[in-house]
Formats: sequence, structure tokens, C-alpha cells
Amino acid sequence: MSRISSHAWPETLLALDDRGWAHVPQLLDAAQCHALRASYAQPELFRSRVIMARHGYGHGEYQYFARPLPDDVALLRETLYPRLAPLANTWAERLGQDTRYPDTLQTLSAQCAALGQTQPTPLILKYGPDGENRLHQDLYGDLAFPMQVVVLLSEPAREFRGGELVLTEQRARMQSRVEVVPLGLGDAAIFAVADRPFTSKRGYARVKMRHGVSRVWSGERYTLGIIFHDAR
Repeated sequence: MSRISSHAWPETLLALDDRGWAHVPQLLDAAQCHALRASYAQPELFRSRVIMARHGYGHGEYQYFARPLPDDVALLRETLYPRLAPLANTWAERLGQDTRYPDTLQTLSAQCAALGQTQPTPLILKYGPDGENRLHQDLYGDLAFPMQVVVLLSEPAREFRGGELVLTEQRARMQSRVEVVPLGLGDAAIFAVADRPFTSKRGYARVKMRHGVSRVWSGERYTLGIIFHDAR
């Protein structure tokens, strides 16, 4: 995708490393966003549907894509992964983890499959009035890539109000810190799935991160989620 290749990745990766999230403006254009939203009404494209209130996750719903993934989704996943893998390995080293992430998504998917993680994890989330997503981490098995991406598929102020992406981080012996990430139509946020390192007086320490969506006041909000590891 030309938008990915032309993006200022060194600055984005520096931001991601420094604060655990980064903003990528207009990763998808309006036509791509509208097409993905329309796909939500095609059940044959998806492997499962989750009503969030039934599980205490919040209010709204989401569907996981089945294979083969839509072209735009597959290309995003395959093109973004190698740009994030080097930093993922740096994080693993700083946290004292033995895991090292391969250069390609294809190899990561094979490693997931060897552990019984064979289900694709990209999804579309849909929220109506009073919709919300409670703070959580998207971990689906023993192997988890430490970063994920969300892309906003609806236009704030015109198609919905409220519904901000919220990130929290918890450092040892400190109160939680909250970040609200404003996104426009087609904008993406890259952020840590669960743990990331930060520089402390004694070297590197662990930050636990969670993400969610604040209450939607009106309208409908759609989001594309790109998770790189597969699920059991």
C-alpha cells in the first residue's frame, strides 16, 4: 500500500517505543473505510460474532474475519508486520524474554499454528449509542505479538459522538496513567498489546497496558482491528 510505504516510519517507531502507542494518519482512504464497514453485513466473510454484553466486555459487538481475509485487511497485516517486528524484538530483549519474532507474518503464522493457534484474529467492531469496550488485552494463546493496530472506519462528529480510543498503563507501585487517542476517519493507532519496556533508574522495567473505547454518545462507530498473532 502506497500510504504505508510513504509514511514516516522512523518517527512513528520512536513514538511507539517512547510511549507505547503511535498515530498513523489516513492509513485507509474513505472508500476503503466504507467498503469495510459494508462488509460487516456479509456473514460469510466472518468466522464468529461476539455480543459484548453477554461476556461482560462492554456494549457493542464484533466479528472475526474468516480466511481468506479481505484483500485490504490481508495486505495491511502483511505490510505492517515487518515494520514492527524489529521493535518487537527490541522490546523482548529489554524485558528479558527468550521469544524472538520472525521477519515475516507468514513465519509468525506458522509458529502460531504449531502451538494450536490457527484462527485468524483481524476483526471489525461495531458500537451504537451507549456502546463501549472495557479495558482489556488481546491475548489469544501462548504466542502473542506485542503490538496491534486499530483503524477508525467512521467519521467522528458526523457519524458518531464520543467513543474515544483509551489506553492505560500500569507501572509498579504507581497509579494507572490514561491516554485518550483522537482518531479521524481512516486514521490508525499502533499500540502495545499487553507489556512493554520503559527506561527506569535500574535499566528497563515492565509497563502493563490495556485498551478500550469510551462511551459512544450517539451514532454508530466502526473500527478495524489488526492483530498479528492467531488464536486457538
